[in-house]
Amino acid sequence: MGYEFQVETRRILWLTGLVIASVLIIQYFELPYRNTMSFLFSSGKASFLGASGMTNGTLVSKGRNPDFINNSSSSMLDEESKFGEQFLSKNTTYSNSTKQEKARDLELRASAENATADVNSSSGISEEETNSSIPREIGRIAATPSSFDYRLAPSISPSDSFSFKNTDLNMIAPAISFSAPSPSAKEDAVDASHNEKTRDTLQGDHTPSENNSSVSNSPPPKEISKKAVVSISEMMDMLHQSRVSSFSKVSLWPSAADQELLDARSQIEHATIIGDHPSLYAPVYRNLSTFVRSYEIMEQKLKVYIYREGKRPVFHQPKLKGIYASEGWFMKLMESSQQYVTSNPKEAQLFYLPFSSQILVEAVYVPDSHSFDDIREYLKNYLDLIKTRYPFWNRTDGADHFLVACHDWAPADTRPRMTNCIRAMCNADVKEGFQFGKDVSLPETNVNSPQNPTKEFGRNPSERKFLAFFAGQMHGYVRPILLKHWENKDPDMKIFGRMKKANYIWHMKNSKYCICAKGYEVNSPRVVESIVYECIPVIISDNFVPPFFEILQWESFAVFVLEKDIPNLKSILLSISERRYKLMQKRVKMVRQHFLWHTTPVKYDIFHMILHSVWYNRVFRLPPK
Repeated sequence: MGYEFQVETRRILWLTGLVIASVLIIQYFELPYRNTMSFLFSSGKASFLGASGMTNGTLVSKGRNPDFINNSSSSMLDEESKFGEQFLSKNTTYSNSTKQEKARDLELRASAENATADVNSSSGISEEETNSSIPREIGRIAATPSSFDYRLAPSISPSDSFSFKNTDLNMIAPAISFSAPSPSAKEDAVDASHNEKTRDTLQGDHTPSENNSSVSNSPPPKEISKKAVVSISEMMDMLHQSRVSSFSKVSLWPSAADQELLDARSQIEHATIIGDHPSLYAPVYRNLSTFVRSYEIMEQKLKVYIYREGKRPVFHQPKLKGIYASEGWFMKLMESSQQYVTSNPKEAQLFYLPFSSQILVEAVYVPDSHSFDDIREYLKNYLDLIKTRYPFWNRTDGADHFLVACHDWAPADTRPRMTNCIRAMCNADVKEGFQFGKDVSLPETNVNSPQNPTKEFGRNPSERKFLAFFAGQMHGYVRPILLKHWENKDPDMKIFGRMKKANYIWHMKNSKYCICAKGYEVNSPRVVESIVYECIPVIISDNFVPPFFEILQWESFAVFVLEKDIPNLKSILLSISERRYKLMQKRVKMVRQHFLWHTTPVKYDIFHMILHSVWYNRVFRLPPK
């Protein structure tokens, strides 16, 4: 009897063990992430990964002070030290993850889908986007909130997702002699006969209207990238990495211009340390010493050759009004420059491709075609003409050529044939192929008076009564979310839809912080407008590379807020102390000179800053010997 009982007991134990083993095996192969029987061991609430960028109203820095900021005992830097060295090292990008992130994600999705219907627009003059003759909504697959998959942006580790490879530096070719051609008037036109519509448009003298466009609102296809958000500190890492590991192709034959660039690089790298300057305020620059020396050498040495080829209106006809006016004003001032322009291409360090990306779209884009093909074909024909007529593009594969384009489509229009040249673009988006150390972030300026580009620019009042201000059309997915959370919700937060121009300027002059929320693309003229009216810019545009990024230390005079942190916008701004706010506003005043157009360029103005950034990137992209 006892023996039979032991046998039965063993049998039951074996069966029990077999059942448990089967359950474990099934869970191992069936459950996601192999969290076997995790429900048996978890207790309490689940935790979320990520660190908060703000705790109890206190800002927590996630950035770092660039390692090449000047250290000096000058009076200006002593004043900065008075307010604490920690401020200069702060990256003002706030990632405010909380336990409610998951719920907030759902809320933001719902907000993006419903907010547009709730926006109240005032009558009268529309805000600055309406000045363009090309509607900015063209080409926006994600133009409406319902078509955009809003996601909380995760934190990423610097340089984990980015790699830089050295270009082949072993190519070399013998020198050849060259004489610049003298194209006749008949040869000036680029052959645009790839379709009859384009040819008919360009053969006439018609100039696209300032206020109307025949281009319909049918978007060409656009791929929405799902890359993680790149922070300002990570952008700095990418810029540093490009300086040491990413160079342009070695020229097929040497030139005196190349040697001048190498000499300039050596002088810039060994610039005398300065901490004070009569017209420049050190804390707003990443390195005042190198900037000053580079600018001096540019004034002494830089020569630019401008190709005469290309027919109006796409080429050589600058448009001086509207939100894309930056490219037009640069073209006008560059072509009229006696200091920098040379008629001898053999002495030029840079070659300018003088076309208007805005007029190119107006003249060439086929309405409802949903394609960039005609635009790209037009630029290909132009580039083929340049390559055939001159040897310079082929010598460097375009590395010493540059273009200045402010239209939203510029990154797509110039791919792939012009990506090797220096592209100064308003749409400076890391996700759209912006290359640190080569490309330039072009300031988007809304010019209303071509005769006087600084008209209506005013000084700020002594006291600003509002905490924050925004007004604008509901372009893109971010602005509807902004209004959903803050329109008519708080007397300190002046957040509106469209607004009359006079009221718009008055609010900018009477607000501490001006919200620069992205539209269809990352860029917005509000960034420059804020600086002009001495209102601290609050940039809500993930992956936007701010203008003159390689020169200006934007973290010292602007606030960067992640798109996902819009619900916490007021608490983020209130966490900035009054003393720190005054310091930042002082810096905005000091940097203002770099964002003003003048009919006759003046030192350190926006024209010279654009040209300097192109020059600076070319100098440091040239392969060292």
